[in-house]
Amino acid sequence: MNIPRSARSLAQWLLLGALVGGVCGVASAVFLFLLEKATALRELHPGLVYTLPLAGLVIGALYAKWGAPIRGGNNLIIDTVHEGDRQVPLRMAPMVLLGTVLTHLFGGSAGREGTAVQMGGSLADALAHRLRVSPETRRELLAAGIAGGFGSVFGTPIAGAVFGLEVVVVGRLGYEALLPALVASVVGDLVTRGLGIDHTVYPTPTALPLSAGVLAKWLVFAVAVAGVAILFVEGTHRLKKLLEGRIPSLPLRMAVGGLAVVGLWKLVGTDAYLGLGVPTIVRAFVDPALPESAFAWKLLFTAVTLGAGFLGGEVTPLFFVGAALGNVLARLLGLPVDLGAAVGMAALFAAAANTPLALSIMAVELVGASVLPHVAIVATMAYLLTGQRGIYPAQRIARLKHGGPLLARLMPLRELPSEPPESKGEPEPKEPSRD
Repeated sequence: MNIPRSARSLAQWLLLGALVGGVCGVASAVFLFLLEKATALRELHPGLVYTLPLAGLVIGALYAKWGAPIRGGNNLIIDTVHEGDRQVPLRMAPMVLLGTVLTHLFGGSAGREGTAVQMGGSLADALAHRLRVSPETRRELLAAGIAGGFGSVFGTPIAGAVFGLEVVVVGRLGYEALLPALVASVVGDLVTRGLGIDHTVYPTPTALPLSAGVLAKWLVFAVAVAGVAILFVEGTHRLKKLLEGRIPSLPLRMAVGGLAVVGLWKLVGTDAYLGLGVPTIVRAFVDPALPESAFAWKLLFTAVTLGAGFLGGEVTPLFFVGAALGNVLARLLGLPVDLGAAVGMAALFAAAANTPLALSIMAVELVGASVLPHVAIVATMAYLLTGQRGIYPAQRIARLKHGGPLLARLMPLRELPSEPPESKGEPEPKEPSRD
């Protein structure tokens, strides 16, 4: 009796998911092509870094004039998934693409996941409004847009699908969006690769059997990863609030941030901490002489860049920080350096973004199955140890990580007090009505 209805639903999600994945794949391909050209140009002409403060003024002026409705970035996409009271402006896609490419061209330390997620979310919402779908379908298409952007920009379609579900509510997966998210992420990845984009190939780590001694080392490793994740999350958020309070003008704030990055660049005397830093990530897998301070410098460069308002994301810089940190910890704990770099790379972002499942899968897609079960153990432990915080303050939480009763409602991390209100019963928190 329900087979025709199920078939129609399957056909709908295959079609809609493929549409979202197609536009996400094209957007990611254009973005990655421009990003590669911008990075190559900066490396050919390192003097461009001196103009980062001027670039900050220009980007800030553009966003001050036309970008106020989209300044929330990834948090705006997550808020829209939950609240759905207004459309994500379509201008978000071209503006964040332009802003991120300029950030990298002039040496800002930022990533690319934020750009991909925002482009995917805005394009998916434009499709949802164009097709006049129901509020529930629109919400699932937004999750598909997140998945399609993330999966296509990193070449990790399964992790992209899980990330699109896991990032929306801490500790809970929205399986109602699983099919469109999976279709969008897989199709997006196929389209991006089909347009000639090649992704970074990371070394395959040494296989290491899990034993009691190895497990004890991973627990120490996880504590260190959680500490660095907390330092990054709190440092970036507090620096952003401090700069916003002291320098209300966005163009001026970004110019000051650009000046600080230039000063740091001259202080360390290397280009390694500018831009994405992918060569150093790969180096962390193979070089036991990687400087012990590399992870700290990249963390500082990234916190200043993003805290000042420059565009981009956190994933690749946190991959850098995590891989470099993992390299150092592996040497201290007697673990294989390549395995330590792989586990640190994934686990640090998992802890900072509250997405341990997606990043465990992503590690397998990037470096192979030899990273299991080590990455899952460290990512889960670090995720729990970071507490009720994350790089996306708009993430909702239904139950505290350490357990206890359900909260009275799905609450954004940014609104969570030090002692969150607890529900007196155990009903499932309700989301705001979207009717």
